[in-house]
Amino acid sequence: MNKNSDLKKELGADGGKLLFKKLINKLTYRAEWSDDDKVYVAYAIELPSVKAHGKTAEEAIKEVKIPIEETLEWMSEEGEQLPEPISLQHFKGNLTVRTTPERHREIAIRAAESGVSINQYILSKIS
Repeated sequence: MNKNSDLKKELGADGGKLLFKKLINKLTYRAEWSDDDKVYVAYAIELPSVKAHGKTAEEAIKEVKIPIEETLEWMSEEGEQLPEPISLQHFKGNLTVRTTPERHREIAIRAAESGVSINQYILSKIS
């Protein structure tokens, strides 16, 4: 089974406009102020190259859903992989971080000095 059919199954849609509408509502949106343009620019994290603007953040997000729907339709027609919404992804809670042995030692020392595990020390630094 391919990812697109998995996505359709997850969304409970049989394809077409219904799939795109459900998918659009599951994407993760951001709206940022553009000081140069004096408008909010919105995009979906899963499709960052598709953008639209508005006078408010809400308006920009509403506006960006139009080209996103068109993009999803185009991707589907071309057999492209549709983006999986972050909201539907399943996370285990494990992160693997690669670092130098020297940095690992430094983190272990700081964790020990703080009286916590390396995991707890790193979590306190990224929280």
